[in-house]
Amino acid sequence: MPEPIESRENYLETVFMLSKKGPVRATDVAEMSGYSKPSVSVAVHSLENAGYIEIDENKFIHLTPKGEKIAMEVYARHKYITAFLTRALELAEDTAEADACKIEHFISTEMYEAIQKYVDEKR
Repeated sequence: MPEPIESRENYLETVFMLSKKGPVRATDVAEMSGYSKPSVSVAVHSLENAGYIEIDENKFIHLTPKGEKIAMEVYARHKYITAFLTRALELAEDTAEADACKIEHFISTEMYEAIQKYVDEKR
């Protein structure tokens, strides 16, 4: 059964963020995301079967171009929404981060573009 879009995006974003620091294993994803190791294992195999990630002989996870595209889009949405929530609404950083993680999956293109414009103008 394929991962729900929100879950898939969260996993890909987590792999993307972790890969900036070095090689990524499923245990790293579980630790950062707070998901159980069995849940991450199932998700990783689902993402691999769908062509979003590859797992090498050392069990390191690598985003495919398809997976990296989605991960980068979600990461950018996350950063823009967080910036908007902290700047425009003056939310605390940790609250803005947590809320952005929820909002980033469901926001309309029109709303996201308005947020981008606002944040870019306030830099």
